[in-house]
Amino acid sequence: MSKKLSAKGKTADKIFTLLVYTAALFVLAVLVGIILSLVIESIPSFKTFGFSFLWSSEWQPSKNQFGALIPIVGTLVTSFIALLIATPVSFFTAIFLVHICPAKFKGIIKSLLELLAAVPSIVFGMFGLMVFAPIFSEYFQIPLQSIIGNVPFIGALVAGPAWGLGLLPAGIILAIMVIPFITSTMTDIFNQSPKILLESAYGMGLTRWESINSIVVPSCRVGLVSGVMLGLGRALGETMAVAFVIGNTFNLQGVSLYQPLSTITSVIANNFAEASEGLYTSVLLELGLVLFVITFLVLLASKAIIKFSSRKEGK
Repeated sequence: MSKKLSAKGKTADKIFTLLVYTAALFVLAVLVGIILSLVIESIPSFKTFGFSFLWSSEWQPSKNQFGALIPIVGTLVTSFIALLIATPVSFFTAIFLVHICPAKFKGIIKSLLELLAAVPSIVFGMFGLMVFAPIFSEYFQIPLQSIIGNVPFIGALVAGPAWGLGLLPAGIILAIMVIPFITSTMTDIFNQSPKILLESAYGMGLTRWESINSIVVPSCRVGLVSGVMLGLGRALGETMAVAFVIGNTFNLQGVSLYQPLSTITSVIANNFAEASEGLYTSVLLELGLVLFVITFLVLLASKAIIKFSSRKEGK
């Protein structure tokens, strides 16, 4: 009987190992397939424009003149704005949920965050265009422009027409979209922090803020960085919400955050349906490859930051 059970156990172990390897190889094959397809389809564009495609600002499909500079700038700026807003909001929300919020309200707030994360991006785009943009223009952009518009250097950031569309509104909409993801990750990280350390800090007379700042945050630094990078990856790849509120233009004027521009994803979404086969389609696929490379570099940067933080902590 024991021999039969042992034989069945070995067979099940072989099947389990085969399934695990198959799943891992499937993921790897999909990733390699996507990369290869993007590289192959981008060859005509690369042969035509070379590396100058990355720093050229031209975008005139009728003349077969294309450049990725404007979409790259729009992608990086909107993602940076989103991260600048979402990181502190998510951080303090996670601290509130774990260490301050009454237990009877935690479930409600978590459900609301999950509901916010489940809202389709096109709904965020419609909300941004039809509701947020007019309110943002009238009650924020115009007053802010009147206050700091004439201040040297800083005033250049709010120069231009206050239409409610552009880099800043797109960054804010992106921030709203990534807050649930970063908050959820940070909440899980804070929950894994050893409770005995926090209780010991309270026993030594430290205040709540001193305990969290001195004990909890340093012990969770690596996980917090991972959560922020997860949000950045989400912001870099967002399409429809940005396409609605960024303005979709290729005219870069100064450093104003009010100016309408384009992102890589919005350019692909707006142009792919009408792109003719050949160079035009190849250009759009090369933009997708550029976005993939940017995301990969962000991943490498996050790994480097995590490794540096771990080394600094002596782990």
